[in-house]
Amino acid sequence: MAELNIPAGTRLNICFAPAVGETPEFDMSASFFKTIDESFFLLSVPLKGGHPVKVDESQKLLLRYNLGSETMVIAAYCDDVVKQGIRNYWKLRRVSEQRQFFQRSDERYKVTFHVSYMQPTWAPREDGTIEKEDAMTLDISAGGAALFLNSRFDVGEVCQVTLPRIGTDPEGEEIENVVSAICWYRDAPQGSPYRFICGIQFRFANDPERDTVRAYVGNIKKVYKL
Repeated sequence: MAELNIPAGTRLNICFAPAVGETPEFDMSASFFKTIDESFFLLSVPLKGGHPVKVDESQKLLLRYNLGSETMVIAAYCDDVVKQGIRNYWKLRRVSEQRQFFQRSDERYKVTFHVSYMQPTWAPREDGTIEKEDAMTLDISAGGAALFLNSRFDVGEVCQVTLPRIGTDPEGEEIENVVSAICWYRDAPQGSPYRFICGIQFRFANDPERDTVRAYVGNIKKVYKL
């Protein structure tokens, strides 16, 4: 991970990471103090309702801040409380999750079905084709999806996702190799048959590609009666 490039004094909105599928409520605030290295940084003690928040080293935090015209979210754990001068700061350990906080323009549907994915850089089989891996959706919209999967990706990497045939209408035909960027990434809950959960954003080369996926998701809504 690259070091955070956040100016000292930048205001951050913070919350404890919610359960999968739930919307985060950024109900705490703090100020960025300084970066220590690629993984660690210092933050003023967060406040909630004007009162200092107690440290809970087991709870993952989501921290939201503005970077130019974009809003970014990072994930971290509090490892320690340290003193710098007369002030106390939380020492946070960043985890491998950094994403643009997207304002969803497309409706998201909570529906589960198997998809497949691969990267063109993966080693091909003897016949020259690349074996695809299995994943399962948590939700999907015309702009992206959340997936259970077993491959380890870095945020910002790109993969290709194949959406399976859904129903009998033409809008439900399989869509091969939809280019998708990894927006966020974390470990799956204990007991899950998959190792990781990630969020992907579909990347379209043109409007017809976008329209095809939008029609496909509309067909999902109809088939699953959502």
